[in-house]
Amino acid sequence: MLSLVIQFLFSLFEDRAQETFRQEDPSYIIRGMAQNASAAGDPPDTGETFESSAQQGQPHSNTTAQYLIPDHAHGDTATNGLSTSPSSAMTTRELQEYWQGMKSKRAVKLLFEIPSTRTVEQMLSRYVVYQIVVIKSGSYDSKRASIERRYSDFKRLHHQLLQEFSEELEELTLPRKRLTSNFAEESIAERCLAFKDYLARLYAIRVVRRAPPFQDFFTEQELRRAHVCLCGGQYGHALELLLPALDLQEKLAQHRPALMVPTLCAVMVCQRDLDSVASAFSMGQRALPLVRRYGVRKYRCPLLALMVDLGFQLGQPVAQLQEELSRVKDAERGLVSLLSLKELVVQEFS
Repeated sequence: MLSLVIQFLFSLFEDRAQETFRQEDPSYIIRGMAQNASAAGDPPDTGETFESSAQQGQPHSNTTAQYLIPDHAHGDTATNGLSTSPSSAMTTRELQEYWQGMKSKRAVKLLFEIPSTRTVEQMLSRYVVYQIVVIKSGSYDSKRASIERRYSDFKRLHHQLLQEFSEELEELTLPRKRLTSNFAEESIAERCLAFKDYLARLYAIRVVRRAPPFQDFFTEQELRRAHVCLCGGQYGHALELLLPALDLQEKLAQHRPALMVPTLCAVMVCQRDLDSVASAFSMGQRALPLVRRYGVRKYRCPLLALMVDLGFQLGQPVAQLQEELSRVKDAERGLVSLLSLKELVVQEFS
Protein backbone atom coordinates (compact mmCIF):
# COMPACT_ATOMS: atom_id res chain seq x y z
CA MET A 1 0.00 0.00 0.00
CA LEU A 2 2.76 2.37 0.98
CA SER A 3 4.61 1.62 -2.24
CA LEU A 4 1.51 2.49 -4.29
CA VAL A 5 1.25 5.89 -2.53
CA ILE A 6 4.93 6.64 -3.14
CA GLN A 7 4.60 5.67 -6.81
CA PHE A 8 1.54 7.91 -7.18
CA LEU A 9 3.31 10.93 -5.58
CA PHE A 10 6.41 10.39 -7.73
CA SER A 11 4.26 10.28 -10.91
CA LEU A 12 2.43 13.46 -9.88
CA PHE A 13 5.74 15.28 -9.21
CA GLU A 14 7.14 14.19 -12.58
CA ASP A 15 4.06 15.46 -14.47
CA ARG A 16 4.27 18.86 -12.76
CA ALA A 17 8.00 19.14 -13.50
CA GLN A 18 7.45 18.44 -17.17
CA GLU A 19 4.65 21.01 -17.35
CA THR A 20 6.92 23.64 -15.70
CA PHE A 21 9.69 22.84 -18.18
CA ARG A 22 7.32 23.29 -21.12
CA GLN A 23 6.15 26.65 -19.84
CA GLU A 24 9.72 27.92 -19.40
CA ASP A 25 11.15 26.40 -22.59
CA PRO A 26 11.49 29.23 -25.17
CA SER A 27 10.99 26.86 -28.12
CA TYR A 28 7.72 25.69 -26.52
CA ILE A 29 6.64 29.33 -26.25
CA ILE A 30 7.43 29.95 -29.92
CA ARG A 31 5.62 26.81 -31.08
CA GLY A 32 2.63 27.81 -28.95
CA MET A 33 2.61 31.25 -30.55
CA ALA A 34 2.73 29.65 -34.00
CA GLN A 35 -0.14 27.28 -33.18
CA ASN A 36 -2.25 30.14 -31.83
CA ALA A 37 -1.53 32.20 -34.94
CA SER A 38 -2.49 29.27 -37.18
CA ALA A 39 -5.72 28.73 -35.27
CA ALA A 40 -6.58 32.41 -35.75
CA GLY A 41 -5.97 32.19 -39.49
CA ASP A 42 -2.64 34.11 -39.43
CA PRO A 43 0.55 32.72 -41.02
CA PRO A 44 2.95 31.37 -38.36
CA ASP A 45 5.84 33.64 -39.42
CA THR A 46 7.53 33.70 -36.03
CA GLY A 47 7.49 29.98 -35.51
CA GLU A 48 8.72 29.21 -39.03
CA THR A 49 11.53 31.72 -38.76
CA PHE A 50 12.99 30.29 -35.59
CA GLU A 51 12.47 26.67 -36.66
CA SER A 52 14.35 27.26 -39.91
CA SER A 53 17.14 29.02 -38.04
CA ALA A 54 17.53 26.04 -35.76
CA GLN A 55 17.61 23.57 -38.66
CA GLN A 56 20.32 25.51 -40.46
CA GLY A 57 22.51 26.06 -37.43
CA GLN A 58 23.01 24.24 -34.14
CA PRO A 59 20.63 21.73 -32.48
CA HIS A 60 17.21 23.14 -31.73
CA SER A 61 17.56 23.57 -27.98
CA ASN A 62 20.90 25.41 -28.20
CA THR A 63 19.83 27.62 -31.08
CA THR A 64 16.64 28.77 -29.43
CA ALA A 65 18.58 29.60 -26.31
CA GLN A 66 21.03 31.64 -28.36
CA TYR A 67 18.34 33.59 -30.20
CA LEU A 68 15.75 33.97 -27.46
CA ILE A 69 17.57 34.63 -24.21
CA PRO A 70 16.27 37.96 -22.87
CA ASP A 71 18.84 40.71 -23.39
CA HIS A 72 18.32 42.50 -20.08
CA ALA A 73 21.78 44.03 -20.22
CA HIS A 74 20.70 46.20 -23.13
CA GLY A 75 17.22 46.90 -21.83
CA ASP A 76 15.69 45.74 -25.12
CA THR A 77 12.97 43.26 -24.13
CA ALA A 78 9.56 42.67 -25.59
CA THR A 79 6.51 40.61 -24.61
CA ASN A 80 7.26 37.38 -22.70
CA GLY A 81 10.83 38.63 -22.11
CA LEU A 82 11.97 37.87 -25.67
CA SER A 83 14.82 40.06 -26.88
CA THR A 84 14.34 42.59 -29.66
CA SER A 85 17.98 43.69 -29.61
CA PRO A 86 19.82 43.34 -32.96
CA SER A 87 22.64 41.46 -31.23
CA SER A 88 20.33 38.71 -29.97
CA ALA A 89 19.65 37.35 -33.46
CA MET A 90 23.15 37.61 -34.95
CA THR A 91 26.17 35.37 -35.20
CA THR A 92 29.51 36.70 -34.01
CA ARG A 93 30.57 37.56 -37.55
CA GLU A 94 27.26 39.27 -38.33
CA LEU A 95 27.52 41.23 -35.09
CA GLN A 96 31.01 42.44 -35.98
CA GLU A 97 29.86 43.50 -39.44
CA TYR A 98 26.84 45.24 -37.92
CA TRP A 99 28.92 47.34 -35.52
CA GLN A 100 31.49 48.12 -38.22
CA GLY A 101 28.67 49.40 -40.40
CA MET A 102 27.26 51.48 -37.56
CA LYS A 103 30.70 52.91 -36.84
CA SER A 104 31.24 53.87 -40.49
CA LYS A 105 27.89 55.72 -40.52
CA ARG A 106 28.80 57.93 -37.59
CA ALA A 107 29.43 61.50 -38.61
CA VAL A 108 33.03 62.58 -38.24
CA LYS A 109 33.38 65.22 -35.54
CA LEU A 110 35.91 67.98 -35.93
CA LEU A 111 37.93 69.87 -33.37
CA PHE A 112 39.35 73.34 -33.91
CA GLU A 113 42.61 74.38 -32.30
CA ILE A 114 44.46 77.71 -32.40
CA PRO A 115 47.93 76.73 -31.21
CA SER A 116 49.81 79.86 -32.24
CA THR A 117 49.56 83.43 -33.50
CA ARG A 118 51.84 85.97 -35.11
CA THR A 119 51.67 89.74 -35.35
CA VAL A 120 52.10 91.28 -38.78
CA GLU A 121 53.36 94.86 -38.97
CA GLN A 122 53.06 96.80 -42.19
CA MET A 123 53.66 100.44 -42.97
CA LEU A 124 50.07 101.52 -42.33
CA SER A 125 48.59 98.58 -40.45
CA ARG A 126 49.21 96.04 -37.76
CA TYR A 127 47.20 92.88 -37.17
CA VAL A 128 47.29 89.44 -35.58
CA VAL A 129 47.17 86.25 -37.65
CA TYR A 130 45.72 83.14 -35.97
CA GLN A 131 46.82 79.64 -36.96
CA ILE A 132 43.77 77.32 -37.09
CA VAL A 133 44.23 73.55 -37.04
CA VAL A 134 41.28 71.27 -37.92
CA ILE A 135 41.45 67.79 -36.38
CA LYS A 136 39.21 64.75 -36.65
CA SER A 137 38.10 63.61 -33.22
CA GLY A 138 37.94 60.01 -32.03
CA SER A 139 40.99 58.76 -33.93
CA TYR A 140 44.53 59.70 -34.79
CA ASP A 141 44.52 62.34 -37.50
CA SER A 142 47.73 62.38 -39.52
CA LYS A 143 46.47 65.19 -41.80
CA ARG A 144 46.56 68.11 -39.40
CA ALA A 145 46.11 70.76 -42.08
CA SER A 146 46.29 74.33 -40.83
CA ILE A 147 45.38 77.75 -42.16
CA GLU A 148 45.97 81.32 -41.03
CA ARG A 149 43.18 83.84 -40.61
CA ARG A 150 42.96 87.33 -39.17
CA TYR A 151 40.17 89.05 -37.26
CA SER A 152 38.70 90.60 -40.42
CA ASP A 153 38.25 87.08 -41.90
CA PHE A 154 36.23 85.99 -38.87
CA LYS A 155 34.19 89.17 -39.07
CA ARG A 156 33.42 88.60 -42.76
CA LEU A 157 32.36 85.01 -42.05
CA HIS A 158 30.04 86.10 -39.24
CA HIS A 159 28.42 88.79 -41.42
CA GLN A 160 27.82 86.31 -44.27
CA LEU A 161 26.28 83.70 -41.97
CA LEU A 162 24.02 86.24 -40.27
CA GLN A 163 22.43 87.09 -43.62
CA GLU A 164 21.05 83.56 -43.92
CA PHE A 165 21.04 82.12 -40.39
CA SER A 166 20.13 85.02 -38.13
CA GLU A 167 17.83 82.87 -35.97
CA GLU A 168 20.36 80.05 -35.56
CA LEU A 169 23.07 82.55 -34.57
CA GLU A 170 20.87 84.64 -32.32
CA GLU A 171 22.83 83.66 -29.18
CA LEU A 172 26.23 83.44 -30.85
CA THR A 173 28.34 86.59 -31.01
CA LEU A 174 31.71 87.23 -32.58
CA PRO A 175 34.51 87.99 -30.08
CA ARG A 176 34.92 91.75 -29.95
CA LYS A 177 38.07 93.78 -30.21
CA ARG A 178 39.16 95.85 -27.26
CA LEU A 179 39.58 99.60 -27.40
CA THR A 180 43.12 99.21 -26.09
CA SER A 181 45.70 96.46 -25.53
CA ASN A 182 44.61 94.44 -28.55
CA PHE A 183 48.18 93.27 -29.12
CA ALA A 184 48.93 92.37 -25.51
CA GLU A 185 49.72 88.68 -24.99
CA GLU A 186 46.84 88.29 -22.54
CA SER A 187 44.33 89.79 -24.99
CA ILE A 188 45.55 87.61 -27.85
CA ALA A 189 45.38 84.47 -25.69
CA GLU A 190 41.80 85.27 -24.66
CA ARG A 191 40.80 85.84 -28.28
CA CYS A 192 42.36 82.50 -29.29
CA LEU A 193 40.10 80.70 -26.83
CA ALA A 194 37.12 82.77 -27.96
CA PHE A 195 37.70 81.99 -31.65
CA LYS A 196 38.18 78.30 -30.87
CA ASP A 197 34.83 78.22 -29.06
CA TYR A 198 33.21 80.29 -31.83
CA LEU A 199 34.21 77.82 -34.57
CA ALA A 200 33.14 74.83 -32.47
CA ARG A 201 29.72 76.35 -31.88
CA LEU A 202 29.29 77.17 -35.56
CA TYR A 203 30.22 73.60 -36.50
CA ALA A 204 27.70 72.24 -34.00
CA ILE A 205 24.87 73.84 -36.03
CA ARG A 206 24.20 71.48 -38.94
CA VAL A 207 22.88 74.00 -41.45
CA VAL A 208 25.76 76.36 -40.70
CA ARG A 209 28.57 73.83 -41.09
CA ARG A 210 27.10 72.84 -44.46
CA ALA A 211 26.79 76.42 -45.68
CA PRO A 212 29.20 77.59 -48.42
CA PRO A 213 30.49 80.58 -46.38
CA PHE A 214 31.63 78.24 -43.60
CA GLN A 215 33.33 75.92 -46.11
CA ASP A 216 34.93 78.83 -47.97
CA PHE A 217 36.34 80.31 -44.78
CA PHE A 218 38.77 77.39 -44.54
CA THR A 219 39.80 76.98 -48.19
CA GLU A 220 38.87 79.86 -50.50
CA GLN A 221 41.94 82.04 -49.90
CA GLU A 222 44.38 79.18 -50.46
CA LEU A 223 42.51 77.93 -53.54
CA ARG A 224 42.54 81.36 -55.15
CA ARG A 225 46.26 81.79 -54.51
CA ALA A 226 46.88 78.28 -55.84
CA HIS A 227 45.07 79.04 -59.09
CA VAL A 228 47.08 82.22 -59.54
CA CYS A 229 50.23 80.12 -59.19
CA LEU A 230 48.83 77.50 -61.56
CA CYS A 231 48.05 80.11 -64.22
CA GLY A 232 51.59 81.46 -63.85
CA GLY A 233 53.14 78.03 -64.29
CA GLN A 234 54.27 77.83 -60.65
CA TYR A 235 53.00 74.29 -60.19
CA GLY A 236 55.12 73.47 -57.16
CA HIS A 237 53.83 76.50 -55.23
CA ALA A 238 50.30 75.69 -56.36
CA LEU A 239 50.59 72.15 -54.97
CA GLU A 240 51.80 73.47 -51.61
CA LEU A 241 48.52 75.36 -51.33
CA LEU A 242 46.21 72.80 -52.95
CA LEU A 243 47.12 69.70 -50.93
CA PRO A 244 46.34 71.20 -47.47
CA ALA A 245 43.15 72.71 -48.90
CA LEU A 246 42.16 69.28 -50.20
CA ASP A 247 42.72 67.75 -46.75
CA LEU A 248 40.47 70.41 -45.22
CA GLN A 249 37.78 69.88 -47.85
CA GLU A 250 37.85 66.14 -47.20
CA LYS A 251 37.11 66.82 -43.52
CA LEU A 252 34.60 69.62 -43.96
CA ALA A 253 32.65 68.53 -47.05
CA GLN A 254 31.49 65.07 -45.98
CA HIS A 255 27.92 65.91 -46.98
CA ARG A 256 29.02 67.06 -50.46
CA PRO A 257 32.15 65.20 -51.58
CA ALA A 258 31.68 66.63 -55.09
CA LEU A 259 33.11 69.90 -53.73
CA MET A 260 36.52 68.23 -53.82
CA VAL A 261 36.40 67.56 -57.59
CA PRO A 262 37.84 70.92 -58.78
CA THR A 263 40.65 70.69 -56.21
CA LEU A 264 41.44 67.07 -57.09
CA CYS A 265 41.59 68.01 -60.77
CA ALA A 266 43.79 71.03 -60.05
CA VAL A 267 46.21 68.83 -58.09
CA MET A 268 46.17 66.31 -60.95
CA VAL A 269 47.05 69.01 -63.50
CA CYS A 270 49.93 70.32 -61.37
CA GLN A 271 51.33 66.83 -60.83
CA ARG A 272 51.11 66.06 -64.55
CA ASP A 273 52.96 69.27 -65.45
CA LEU A 274 55.61 68.44 -62.82
CA ASP A 275 56.06 65.03 -64.52
CA SER A 276 54.65 63.15 -61.50
CA VAL A 277 52.64 60.95 -63.84
CA ALA A 278 51.86 58.17 -61.35
CA SER A 279 50.69 60.65 -58.70
CA ALA A 280 48.53 62.47 -61.25
CA PHE A 281 46.91 59.22 -62.40
CA SER A 282 46.26 58.22 -58.76
CA MET A 283 44.62 61.61 -58.12
CA GLY A 284 42.43 61.05 -61.18
CA GLN A 285 41.35 57.70 -59.74
CA ARG A 286 40.13 59.58 -56.66
CA ALA A 287 38.28 62.19 -58.69
CA LEU A 288 36.58 59.99 -61.29
CA PRO A 289 34.22 58.08 -58.91
CA LEU A 290 33.03 61.41 -57.47
CA VAL A 291 32.44 62.80 -60.96
CA ARG A 292 30.42 59.73 -61.90
CA ARG A 293 28.43 59.48 -58.69
CA TYR A 294 27.52 63.13 -58.27
CA GLY A 295 27.10 64.03 -61.93
CA VAL A 296 29.80 66.69 -62.20
CA ARG A 297 29.25 66.58 -65.95
CA LYS A 298 31.60 69.29 -67.16
CA TYR A 299 34.61 67.52 -65.66
CA ARG A 300 33.90 64.00 -66.92
CA CYS A 301 35.24 64.11 -70.48
CA PRO A 302 38.33 66.28 -69.75
CA LEU A 303 39.16 64.07 -66.76
CA LEU A 304 38.73 60.85 -68.72
CA ALA A 305 40.84 62.19 -71.59
CA LEU A 306 43.73 63.08 -69.28
CA MET A 307 43.50 59.74 -67.48
CA VAL A 308 43.67 57.88 -70.81
CA ASP A 309 46.77 59.87 -71.73
CA LEU A 310 48.43 59.25 -68.36
CA GLY A 311 47.44 55.60 -68.43
CA PHE A 312 49.19 55.12 -71.78
CA GLN A 313 52.36 56.67 -70.36
CA LEU A 314 52.24 54.35 -67.34
CA GLY A 315 51.35 51.25 -69.35
CA GLN A 316 48.05 50.94 -67.50
CA PRO A 317 45.03 49.24 -69.12
CA VAL A 318 42.89 52.10 -70.38
CA ALA A 319 40.41 50.30 -72.64
CA GLN A 320 37.53 50.79 -70.21
CA LEU A 321 38.38 54.49 -69.79
CA GLN A 322 38.46 54.93 -73.58
CA GLU A 323 35.14 53.15 -73.92
CA GLU A 324 33.59 55.34 -71.23
CA LEU A 325 34.98 58.47 -72.89
CA SER A 326 33.47 57.48 -76.24
CA ARG A 327 30.15 56.58 -74.65
CA VAL A 328 29.90 59.90 -72.79
CA LYS A 329 30.79 61.88 -75.91
CA ASP A 330 28.10 60.07 -77.91
CA ALA A 331 25.48 60.46 -75.17
CA GLU A 332 26.19 64.14 -74.58
CA ARG A 333 26.84 65.26 -78.14
CA GLY A 334 26.88 69.02 -78.28
CA LEU A 335 27.04 69.30 -74.48
CA VAL A 336 30.52 67.91 -73.92
CA SER A 337 33.14 70.43 -72.91
CA LEU A 338 35.86 70.86 -75.53
CA LEU A 339 38.23 72.33 -72.95
CA SER A 340 41.17 70.41 -71.59
CA LEU A 341 41.19 69.64 -67.87
CA LYS A 342 43.83 72.32 -67.32
CA GLU A 343 41.73 74.96 -69.10
CA LEU A 344 38.68 73.92 -67.09
CA VAL A 345 40.59 74.15 -63.80
CA VAL A 346 41.91 77.61 -64.69
CA GLN A 347 38.36 78.75 -65.46
CA GLU A 348 37.10 77.65 -62.05
CA PHE A 349 38.40 80.72 -60.23
CA SER A 350 38.83 83.17 -63.10
